[in-house]
Amino acid sequence: MTGPMLLPGSTGLNGSGQPTTLGVMGGGQLGRMFVQAAQAMGYFTVVLDPDVISPAGLVSHYHIKTDYLDEQGLTQLLQRCAAVTTEFENVPAPALVTLGAARPTAPSADAVAIAQDRIKEKAHLARSGVPVAPYAVIETAAQLTAVEDALLPGILKTARLGYDGKGQVRCNSRAELTSAWDALK
Repeated sequence: MTGPMLLPGSTGLNGSGQPTTLGVMGGGQLGRMFVQAAQAMGYFTVVLDPDVISPAGLVSHYHIKTDYLDEQGLTQLLQRCAAVTTEFENVPAPALVTLGAARPTAPSADAVAIAQDRIKEKAHLARSGVPVAPYAVIETAAQLTAVEDALLPGILKTARLGYDGKGQVRCNSRAELTSAWDALK
């Protein structure tokens, strides 16, 4: 296991008796739950999220209101926290590379980069011996035409920025597949 480990009954205090500050990239509802749980255990929290009224930012001790790739914002986060996590899967992996060079960061930038791209994710799982559903990578019109009949009906998914059902279209026929390809651009 890498990074800090939280044990039951932890006080959230560092070696000098001061509260340790935990950072979170992203300020949505999951971030808010993280912040509240960390605070209940005695930790201070800092959120980096561009939304001035982000749910997590509203309850955190500190809220850095800037873009996830803003160098000054990342520096502020590193100055305040002992470790960093992410609130959602689409935090830019390059920001986590920067943070991970100076602080324990979980998940790692490499893991986030894989999870952010469904093509990389499927390939990684398959290489790791995890069974995956049959699929085809469709990046060109020629690949769209070459989709095997056995994959229909199926679901066309964007490779990036899809979550909670977004970026997905059920396709029962080739006509629906072509229409969905056009709609998802």
